[in-house]
Amino acid sequence: MLSASAGAVATTRRMVLWVPDWPVAAAMRESGLSADAPAAVLHGRAMTAVSAAARSAGVKRGNTKRVAQRACPELVIMHHDEGRDSREFEAVAAAAEEVVAGVEISRPGLLMIPAHGAARFHGSEAALAEALIGAVAELSGHESLVGSADGLLAAVVAARSSLLVPPGESREFLSSAPVSTLALAAMERRQRESVEDLAEVLIRLGIHTLGEFTALPRKDVVARFGQMGQWAHRIGVGEDVRPPVLRRSSDDIEVSYEFDEPAQRVEQLAAVATHTAAQLDAALLSAGVRCGRVAIAARTDKGDVLERVWRTDVGSRTGAFARHMSDRVRWQLEGWLSGTSAGPDPAPLTSLTLTAQDVVALGDEQAYLWGGTSGADARAHRSVERMQALLGADGVLSVREQGGRSPRDRMVTEPWGQEPRQGRAISHPWPGRIPDPAPATVLPLAEPLEVLDAGGSPVIVGRRLSMSATPTWVRLQAEPGKAPHSAIARHPSAGHVGQESTWGPARPVEAWAGPWPVVERWWSDESSRRAYLQLALREHDGASMLAVLAAFSAGQWWLEAVYD
Repeated sequence: MLSASAGAVATTRRMVLWVPDWPVAAAMRESGLSADAPAAVLHGRAMTAVSAAARSAGVKRGNTKRVAQRACPELVIMHHDEGRDSREFEAVAAAAEEVVAGVEISRPGLLMIPAHGAARFHGSEAALAEALIGAVAELSGHESLVGSADGLLAAVVAARSSLLVPPGESREFLSSAPVSTLALAAMERRQRESVEDLAEVLIRLGIHTLGEFTALPRKDVVARFGQMGQWAHRIGVGEDVRPPVLRRSSDDIEVSYEFDEPAQRVEQLAAVATHTAAQLDAALLSAGVRCGRVAIAARTDKGDVLERVWRTDVGSRTGAFARHMSDRVRWQLEGWLSGTSAGPDPAPLTSLTLTAQDVVALGDEQAYLWGGTSGADARAHRSVERMQALLGADGVLSVREQGGRSPRDRMVTEPWGQEPRQGRAISHPWPGRIPDPAPATVLPLAEPLEVLDAGGSPVIVGRRLSMSATPTWVRLQAEPGKAPHSAIARHPSAGHVGQESTWGPARPVEAWAGPWPVVERWWSDESSRRAYLQLALREHDGASMLAVLAAFSAGQWWLEAVYD
């Protein structure tokens, strides 16, 4: 992304300007083709963007080169070029800034418009949209669509239909959209591929619309699909996954570069872009922060200041941020020098400044939506490795889940950095598995306890795995989970671990569930017969409750885990 934040983020009113089929529109403009020419952009083995004329001839996105040429023999095929898309889009961004200042490039072909104040100035969102479309058509020569809604995805979908969705209606607006619509909110190609993979899985599961998907409980979606599922669920109901207001650091974090001589050729810019992006990356990591946006500003030899803001969803991950931003800086500088925004005779550049925006501390930022990690992780890895060097390989353990019936069986610990061994598959049915929710604390060493009936006699589980009486009282260790290791004793037959008993007072049972019988390896001499019981106990003060998981094995009850 990036675990994902569990709390909801306030929904923000957004306006989006979208230029249809931007990659092919940019390629046609650079090649000098007329707007009615059939053209397509080839990336890999498939067409990723198709012009209106090519679509009318039967060419579709995803077609191979041979299929596309069979449908339209006169099709002009151009290769994918992210740099070209970004350079050409600068003209559209500059045109939009003639109407409203501070537009944000989410990706080439898509602009985020700060519409709140601008809509009041123009009288309404409809008037602002009309002004934007007119300015872009007049100054850049591109046709565009504008839409607004609550939340990023709803605004993008609204722009593609040129709609202004009333406040509070984004969820209903998105409910009938196919789940593949989620990919429209991805701002980078690899992110879009991840979302498309998620949409394919949902379709195979019989979930075809966003309304069907968002009707699922969010906790179940997160359990099945992780961070990607949480992002998709939140954005599918019209929420924002990016906070509308992030805490700023006390001082702006920026880096600058002064050209020895005014830069007039694009060949001069690659090294400068790499150098300044690496400097900003180092400054962010040194300050222990990340940023959500970067403002790229350049000064010309005429004294003009050119500025553009780019989003960054990679945070401050080591190396990734520098690589991500060096491309954006290079593309932006090439756009300014090529004349797409500075007129037919662009002025040479004399200086460059990168300023981090939406800056937050690494410990306080919202988690990444695509499962990414921040620069703090590299430092954490180094710290863990130093601890392991001091304590030994088994002194630092990592924990992961595997298939099993009891909480203890489902937990696997391994030395940090060790290649994970093959565990039991979680997807198997596991009959007799303890139902959710999982206990908060699994004792490292199981402790004996007593389960008693109303008359004070022990409750046992017989050979047929049924209880002899209703549990009424439970007696735990005086300090559950805190017995000294010197008192540890291993159960002779069950394989459980306990300690010599120092009993506390009996506690009344307020509620119980179970038992869940488990018979494992019945065919062997190492057969195991157990029964699990969930118990809610009244504490000594009479006001609070204690919930525990107990296991009966070889004639003895054992305290396995404690619930919150």
